[in-house]
Amino acid sequence: MLLVEVLLLKALAIPLLARIAWLDFTTQKIANRDALLLLCLGAGSLLLLSLQSGSWWDMGLSAIAALVLFVGLFPFWVLRKVGAGDVKLMAVVPFLVGGNDLVGFSILLLVFALATAVVVKNPFLLPQGAFRVYVQHLDRKGVVPFGVPISVASICMIALQVGYGFMVPGSLSISM
Repeated sequence: MLLVEVLLLKALAIPLLARIAWLDFTTQKIANRDALLLLCLGAGSLLLLSLQSGSWWDMGLSAIAALVLFVGLFPFWVLRKVGAGDVKLMAVVPFLVGGNDLVGFSILLLVFALATAVVVKNPFLLPQGAFRVYVQHLDRKGVVPFGVPISVASICMIALQVGYGFMVPGSLSISM
């Protein structure tokens, strides 16, 4: 029965991630309350899974990965290479996707981050219009909204987990 609650918590994270992606794209800001809410949703779903399985491995792996990501990205924030919101969002992601699915998330993040960087650095690839003008503005400012690929990769990973959870009852981790 806990699987339904876990799937619900993960499904609730998807619109919040979409909101974070949109706000990061338009304002280059990720609110602390959004990161905290994602942390609560992710930690809650991992807690329910740990209670159901009796194993705390995934929760521990997620906590260690979150700490490593935060400590590893913090110097880049100090050097102004990434934003503080991006660092906080990356530290929350292991709780959302689970420690066992971090490899799949990393692959998706790499693909979406490269696509975002290519679009921001080469706005001529986009059709004419306001979107292209805005991306050119981002390029002039030297800003890449990294929260967008983080959110999109998280949404894809959560959608895969939820879909797999419906296809194979009793298992939520897809372990790529």
